[in-house]
This record gives sequence, structure tokens and C-alpha cells, in this order.
Amino acid sequence: MLPQGIRSRFVCDINGLTMHVLEAGFETRGRPCVLMLHGFPELAYSWRKVMPALAAAGYHVVAPDQRGYGRTTGWDAAYDGDLGSFRMLNLVQDALGLVLALGYRSVHAVVGHDFGSPVAAWCALVRPDVFRSVALMSAPFAGPPALPFETAGHAAASTPEPSLQDELGALAPPRKHYQRYYATREANENMWHCPQGVHAFLRAYYHCKSADWTLNQPTPLRSTTAAELARLPTYYVMNRDLGMAETVAREMPTADEIADCRWLPDEELRVYSSAYERTGFQGGLQWYRCATSRTCLSELQLFSGRTIDVPAMFVAGKCDWGVYQKPGDFETMQTTACTKMLGCHLLDGAGHWVQQEQPEAVSRLLVEFLRMHERVR
Repeated sequence: MLPQGIRSRFVCDINGLTMHVLEAGFETRGRPCVLMLHGFPELAYSWRKVMPALAAAGYHVVAPDQRGYGRTTGWDAAYDGDLGSFRMLNLVQDALGLVLALGYRSVHAVVGHDFGSPVAAWCALVRPDVFRSVALMSAPFAGPPALPFETAGHAAASTPEPSLQDELGALAPPRKHYQRYYATREANENMWHCPQGVHAFLRAYYHCKSADWTLNQPTPLRSTTAAELARLPTYYVMNRDLGMAETVAREMPTADEIADCRWLPDEELRVYSSAYERTGFQGGLQWYRCATSRTCLSELQLFSGRTIDVPAMFVAGKCDWGVYQKPGDFETMQTTACTKMLGCHLLDGAGHWVQQEQPEAVSRLLVEFLRMHERVR
């Protein structure tokens, strides 16, 4: 199912992993490298439609199945296994290790989509000498978590405020945030062994987060309150008593809609469903467990106040609620977190899977960005 000019291979001894990677533009040595990082629930295969265009523009394009995904091995698939290896800084080390193993001291750009977007952002923030520019897709980056400032002499609150999860649970009907759900023990089983099967589950999941689902008409949220977050679709703020499999099953496209889906025909969807039928979803869910862990967030506070100072770009679909799911992040990314933001693009005819729904537009923007950023270094 790979387009002409893309090859698949394995690279061993990458931070404890044997990484499966897709490559384009590998025929000629000495090309500048572009590293592409996928999100959840995706694979390196998610970049198949933009890799040939970047290779044609003169780049060596590398897209790995990240830790926990696809044909990459060496990670622990057990819920009670090695969660620490999925910490954000270790994911950055995975990316760095792959770059060095391929013989590069630096890459022209690191590109990340969905959960690959914060990994790409942290790559650029922590090692700007290696990751010389960054393109973020669908998930804005608002900077490292802050350490408390000017608190000396102020007494701590005697009674803690209700948590956001408690406030969501108090809504009518009761709700829960999808990231908290993804951190639970039952999430993998719910999606992996759902009654409709993995293939139908992924069809519904990809459909309802795409521009094909006509109810995706996002607008910015005013605040991080339960009432505002409840405006998000149920695939973000779920009904408390439903799993993700039941949530998206309600939006399963019709047979005609599936036949009309040009950006993800059934034979291409089978690449994803075959992979997840084999591995389950726990590898990717470990990322969410780390993202909601106080311990893991505390580690990232070491970089409080740091900014991304390499050239940056953001791309998303106009129908993608992910742009606004964390109120203020989209604006903070452009004004504070990235000091050399060269472009921020919301594309017509695309939802969350922007590089698959609108690959020609994404490819054009990436090539323009890659050629532009050398002029602003």
C-alpha cells in the first residue's frame, strides 16, 4: 500500500527500540533530512501522501512508527509495565537517537501531527541544535508547564478547589475528558475488543474527527471550565458512562459515505486496522497516561519559561476542534511559545487528519516553509 518512492525498513538499537521507518528521497546521499512524527491512533503510514512531494523537493524524509505503535518493537505493552519509557523526554530521545543512527548531526525540520506535535515541539525546545525548525499540526503548543511564581509569603489554600473532572462529572448528563479516559485501565480493552471490531471502530473514529462529519464547526472556547469544555464534541468530552468505542459508533458513516471517502479508502484503512488488531492500543495510550501524570509533568517544569526559538509553522484543518480544545493554546503558541512563527494555516476541507485529508495543500506549505526558514536563521 506504499506509494512509489517510499520504502519500509527497520533501524535497530534506538533507545532500546527496533524502529520501523518509512523513507522517501533515500536514493541520493547528502540530502537534508526531514523527520515526521505521527499521532494517535495512527502510524508512520499517515505521512504517505506528503512524503513523495518532500522527496521531490530534495529532502530525505523519514517517518517512524513511534514507541508503542505499529511494527516498532522493544516497548512494554502491559498496562502495569514500564510506563516511564513513554515520558515526553524519552520520546524526544527516541527521535534524537533515530536521527543520529541515520548519520545526521541535525535535521532540516521535525514535523509532528496530533500527539506527534508536542513531541516535535519538545524536540525543537530541548535540542534546537539538532531540530533546526519545527512544523506542528493539529495540536498547538503553548510552552512548558509553568513553575509557581512569586508565591513566597502566600499561604496555601486551606481547601482545594473541585477538580475539572469533578465538575465535568457534575454536568447533566455527566461527562469526562477523553485524555483522562485514555489513561484508564479499561480504555484499551474497550477499543481493541469492541463489538463492531477494530476496523469499524477506526472508520467511525477517523470519520467523526474529519471534515466529512458536518457537525465539526469549531469555535474558540472562552475558558477551561466544565461548561465551556462541554461544547466540544463527545469524542473529546465524552459521556461519563460510555467508552470511546460506543461514543464513535453513534457516528458510523453509511456505506455510501464510506465509498465516497477518497482521503481514506477502505484498503488504506485496513493498514491501520490490521496493525491495531495485532498490537492493541495500549502503546499509544501510555502517552496519555504520562500526559496526565503529575510526576511526568513535574519533570517538564524544569523547562518552565523556555521558548521554541527555531523557525516554526502551524497547520490544521478548519474543521478540527483540536485547535481549540485547550483554550488559549492556539494564541499563546503564536505570541509567546514560538518566537519565530513563520505561518499559521487553517485549511479548508480538512478536519483533524489534515495531512491525509488535504495532502497537496499540506505538502505545498511544508515545502515553502522548509525553503523559507533558512532565510530567518
